[in-house]
Formats: sequence, structure tokens, C-alpha cells
Amino acid sequence: QQGCDPFAQTQRSKLQHRRARINQQINKEMRMRAGAENLFRATSNHKVKETVALELSYVNSNLQLLKEELEELNSCMDVYQNDSESISVPMIPLGLKETKELDLLIPLKDLISEHYGEDGVLFEKEIKEFMELRQAMRTPSRNEAGLELLMEYYNQLYFLDNRFFPPSKNLGVFFHWYDSLTGVPSHQRALAFEKGSVLFNIGALHTQIGARQDRASLPGVNRAIDAFQKAAGAFNYLKENFSNAPSLDMSASSLNMLVRLMVAQVQECVFEKVTLLRAQTDFLTQLQLAQEAARVEDVYSLVHQTMTQAHVKDYVPFSWTTMVHVKSEHFKALSHYFAAIALCDCPAASDAELPEHEKAFIQFHVTMPEGPSLRILLQDPEERRKLGKCAHLKKAIMKHEEAMRIHSLCKILRKMDILQEVLSFAHKRSLSKYSEIDHEEDFFETGDAPDIHPKTHQKPEIKSPNFSQVKVTDLFHRLGPLSVFSAKNKWYPVRRVHLVRGENGFGFTLRGDSPVLIAGVIPGGCAAEAGLKEGDYIISVNGKDCKWSKHAEVVQLLKSTGEEGVEIGVITLQGSEGPKTADKKAAVMSSGGGLMKNNKENSRKSLMNSKSASTLLMWNKKSKRSKNSTYSVPFTAVGDNEAMY
Repeated sequence: QQGCDPFAQTQRSKLQHRRARINQQINKEMRMRAGAENLFRATSNHKVKETVALELSYVNSNLQLLKEELEELNSCMDVYQNDSESISVPMIPLGLKETKELDLLIPLKDLISEHYGEDGVLFEKEIKEFMELRQAMRTPSRNEAGLELLMEYYNQLYFLDNRFFPPSKNLGVFFHWYDSLTGVPSHQRALAFEKGSVLFNIGALHTQIGARQDRASLPGVNRAIDAFQKAAGAFNYLKENFSNAPSLDMSASSLNMLVRLMVAQVQECVFEKVTLLRAQTDFLTQLQLAQEAARVEDVYSLVHQTMTQAHVKDYVPFSWTTMVHVKSEHFKALSHYFAAIALCDCPAASDAELPEHEKAFIQFHVTMPEGPSLRILLQDPEERRKLGKCAHLKKAIMKHEEAMRIHSLCKILRKMDILQEVLSFAHKRSLSKYSEIDHEEDFFETGDAPDIHPKTHQKPEIKSPNFSQVKVTDLFHRLGPLSVFSAKNKWYPVRRVHLVRGENGFGFTLRGDSPVLIAGVIPGGCAAEAGLKEGDYIISVNGKDCKWSKHAEVVQLLKSTGEEGVEIGVITLQGSEGPKTADKKAAVMSSGGGLMKNNKENSRKSLMNSKSASTLLMWNKKSKRSKNSTYSVPFTAVGDNEAMY
């Protein structure tokens, strides 16, 4: 798998280059600030304190400027939109989290030599292949291939975790990632931080794919809906399966906001889909469009409330908050506009249509409008015009103007011509309709338009990541099956045993596959005299590696030996209490631990290797098992049948 060319000068890559540069500058300034603060606290010299205080104010102003530059970068939504000439409201995408390069060559070689008893140099190819995969996933392409690349790396982390991250020892490797929105760097030894950051980027890439779709066509709007639903699923999965994130973009409050934002963008796409499908201008269709628009307004209002909460307010870019507020007002205006069109442009209900129209209109408003009875309202053109023009259309124009006012308050949004165009077009359309149906003799006054009951024909779905969609093979499979050869298991050094077949064979029973287990040893037999024990695993026969060999293959190797006998390489797991326990362990492990299994190892090793048990080193997976965690370990259980040899 290959990532994008990091030197390709596309608009999106330029943004990511600027993001990486700002991240590095923020990192440098924060180190300077930490040093200055330490000096300020440590010194008692007043002159030094004054100098340091001046330096601190300079560093803080630099940091503020850098964060403002990054906020402006995060607000460059137009770069991620589609190139279509059709006018559509821009969507909010997320930039990818940046990470530093990671050199795993020496740590993994050392662990392979120390823990597995193998020559680490022989696994350099696999280690380099893993590092190349990590390097590629830093620059994924903005399409399905990019998503597969991120998913492939995420799935490989499962094997890396099981192979090289023992619960009692630290690998000594730090994973560095920058906050997506603030650029503040974070680092941890826990592999969970690496997994969570990759999962965040999977969600972020889905937002970019969703934003670039041409939503003026039905296939385009369907692709956008799918992308934003998957983005919501990735952020929701991250929120539910990881806790105590060291960076703000992966805190529970931020992820909750992102999930709601993605759901709102799905709902907006659903409204656009309905406008494409419902080209008719009949009464019921216009009511449906009004209720769909009211539903979009409803979800964007919820997102705006979430963005203005204490924990999120100072973190989210101002342009995002403003955009969400503008959309909330814009879609409220559209809901009242379509209500006015239904009442003013559609013919009055005939006696045959009346029951259906009455049923729809009863459920249309949150509270029924004052005035004549429902039957009269639906069949009297003048009463319909009164409610449509003086209540709904007037409300629509007011809300359009409010959306334009809020839009004008944000410098970054004022630069977005397409958003200005959308708001201006909708406002002029409502004014034009008002002038068209206005009569000179109109002097009647009506109350405020009642709110429209939000309703949608397609409820947004939060689609969790399907990890089994991208199949991967363990890069380090040569180390042996994970049932035995994993970081959490320990075994005694390999024993080479020479056996010569006696009258009753070798004197042991074998069970299972990959690796084959010695299930029983006959007292006084050849195997017992050579020192073989129940629970030993056969890993080689006459120098041939048998870690992955099936039962029948090992039996064939044993049977093909002559009078000179056979040399068997065996290992014994430390702490194994005989064959029954070993069988149980193998069977339990092979039953399929998911990628996001209940694993407390990350928090445990962080605490054991940290002098101060800070919360930054306690970011671990929650104990909740995901329903979608179907990824199974690639080896089979020990079989139930035993055979005597």
C-alpha cells in the first residue's frame, strides 16, 4: 500500500504541509515556555525573574498567533469541497492528525532476541515493512484506497500489540501525535494512543470524502451520506472504546460534538436528497420539504448548543461555530419558505383530497395556528394566503436575514463566496415570492408563524468501522502462532531431544495443530526417558520449523525417520500446569479476541513504568466489547482427538 506523494503540490497537501509546520512551531514554543516557567519558579533573583517574565509574554503571544493561524487553516473548508459548478452549502471537514516518524528497528530486534530467542536481524525485512506501512498511512489518498491503507495499518497494530507489548515490560517507544485543531503535541508509550489516533484519522478522512462529493446529483448525495455516517461511526467508536485521551481532539466532549456534527451533515444531505427526488410541486411534497428542513434546523441547533458548552467553546474554531449557527437559521428559514409555498402556490384541497391533506396538516405544526377551522383553512385560498404570506413567508425572510447577519460576523466565512451566494439566493427567492403574492389592499395582521414539526423520511445512521473488511496477515507470523508465541506468554529455552523409535513407538500422544502439543507421555517409554513432558510444544523436527505445521504434517515427519532416530525441538510454557491447562489456554485464545478487546495492558504498563502515575499515561481501552469486533486470531484451536505415537 502506498500513501500520497508527500511532495505533491495539491491544495490539500499544501494545507497538510502548513499544518505540519505550525505543529512543529507550536511544539518548539511550548518547550520554550515550559523551560521559562521552570526557571521562573526556581530562581529567587528578581532581575532574572523580570527577564523570564518578559520572555514568557513573548512566547505566549507567539503561541497565540500560531493557534490563530492553525484555526484559520482548520477553517479552509472550501479546499475540501467539490469542483462542481452547482451551488451547494459547504460542509465542515476535519484535517488529519499529524505524527512524527517512528524508528522501531532496534526496539523490535532487541525484543525478538530477548523474548523469542530468535536472531532479530532475520526479522529486519518485516520490521522495515511495518515502518513503511506506518510512513504510508501518514499521507493517505482522499478515497477508498486511503481508507483501506489506514484500516490495514490499524489491523496490523493488533498483531504488534500481541507480539511486542508485554504487560510487565515497556518497549521504550513513544508515539507522538499532534492535536488536529490546536496543534498541541502529545506522546505516550501506550499503543492505545496510536490506535486511537489512526481511528480518528479514519473518521477525518471520511469527512473529507463526504465534503468533496457533488451533492447536486443523487449518486453524489448518497456517497456523501454514507461518508458522513461512517465518520460519525468512527468518532463514536473512539468515544465508546477509549478513555482518558491525552489530546483534546479525542476527549469525550470533543468526540461527542464531532458525532453530532456528522449526524447534522447527514441530515442536511438527506434534505438535499429529498429535493432531488421530490421534483413535484404539490401540497404534500412541499409540506414534506418544510418538515425535512425543520429537522435539519433541529439537529444543527443541537450541534450549536454542544459547540458553545464550556469544555468545547474555546477549542472549536469560531468559523465552525458560526457556520453551524448560520445553517441552523438558514434551514429554519427554508422550512417556513416551503410551508408558505405549500399554502400559497398549491391549489386548495378538493373534497377527495381533503382527508389526506387534513391528516398531514394536523401533524405539520408544533401548535395549530390560530384562526379558522382546518377545513376552511385548507379550502379557502384567501385564508391559505394569509397564513402563508403573513406568517410563514415573513418568518422565512426574518430568518434569512438573521443567517446573513451571523455570517457577516465571521471574517473567515465572509471569504467563502459560495456560502454567501447560497444565503443571498434563498433570501432573494423569499422576497420575490412575498412581492408576488402581496396585494395592495392587504391590511390584515396575523400572529407569529407556529413552529414546524421536524420530521425526516431517512434517519441518520451511525455506522461503526468494519475492521474485518480489510484482511491483513500478521507481518511477524514467522515467530509462530499467537496462541503460544505472544508477548504475554513466557517459555523456557528450546530443548533439542533425540528420540529413537522403540517397540511401542516413541511413547507419546499428540494433539492439535500449529503448534502440535504433546498431550501425554507413557512412563518408561522412549519420550519419557528423553525428558519430554506433557504440555510441551513441538516446534521443529530434524531442523524443520514446525510452529505452523498441522498435526498430520508432524506425524508424517516422525514416521519418515529411520533407525538413526529423530531430533525434536520442544518448548514448555512457564506457569503451565500440565496439558489440560495448556489445552484450555490454547482453546480460549483461539476463540477469537477482537481488535478492540478488553485489554488493560496499556494502563498497567504505563503505571508500572511511570514515576508519576499521571492521567496522560492512563489512556486505555474501555472494558466494553464492541459488537462489530469480529476480527479473529489467525490460528486454530487444539483439536480434541489424540493419537498415540
